[in-house]
Amino acid sequence: FRTRLDLLECGALKTMIIPNIFLALCLLCGEPDNGNQHTRLSPTEQSMLKQGMVDIHTIDSTIRISLMYSRPDNFTGQILYTDLHHAYLHPKAAKALATAQKKLKRERPDLSLIVFDACRPMRIQQKMWNKVKGTAVQNYVSNPARGGGLHNYGMAVDISICNAKGDTLDMGTKVDCMSPVSHIDREDELIRKHQISKTALQNRRLLRKVMREAGFKPLRTEWWHFNLIYRAEAKRLYKFVK
Repeated sequence: FRTRLDLLECGALKTMIIPNIFLALCLLCGEPDNGNQHTRLSPTEQSMLKQGMVDIHTIDSTIRISLMYSRPDNFTGQILYTDLHHAYLHPKAAKALATAQKKLKRERPDLSLIVFDACRPMRIQQKMWNKVKGTAVQNYVSNPARGGGLHNYGMAVDISICNAKGDTLDMGTKVDCMSPVSHIDREDELIRKHQISKTALQNRRLLRKVMREAGFKPLRTEWWHFNLIYRAEAKRLYKFVK
């Protein structure tokens, strides 16, 4: 039979062993991800953070992300983002986008904004330009030699609206459809010619409404593209992302 002293010693031993085992497990598994550890981010993502960009999900985690240039099913037919897994923006643009999401949720709680492209490093812009230079869609891509576009400053976003399942609403075309059917200044004509539906027009207008109310400006030739500031202002006040 164990004596009282034996039991006390056994209990003391347990109180020493159990915490030590827990500590060892914590060391093996590593510290929990608190969102501030850059070691798990790719070189491109670490570089974007160092240049002042922020992960959109650190501002609003409800916004959906589906980076189209991380897949080949975009207008270039190539994967341009080989190590970019999150969407980044300038902090001002990220906060404005969160405002747009709140406005959309207030009006339609069942819907969400979905981001297809955000901050685009200038070196990626160059790859894109090299792909389209001399083609019919050249005018849709900003030339890096002329300072690039607002994506390169983290001040522009390519965006749509999706339902709770992540399926995008009908906008008349897919994101990145470089054609006159994507132009927002021709929508009445597009309706008359039955090139887009009335539902698509309503969805486009809803997107423009919440984005404008948050301070974004739509691009005439791309229903999905929105700028927070003008290009001249970006060039004057900010540096492009390398």
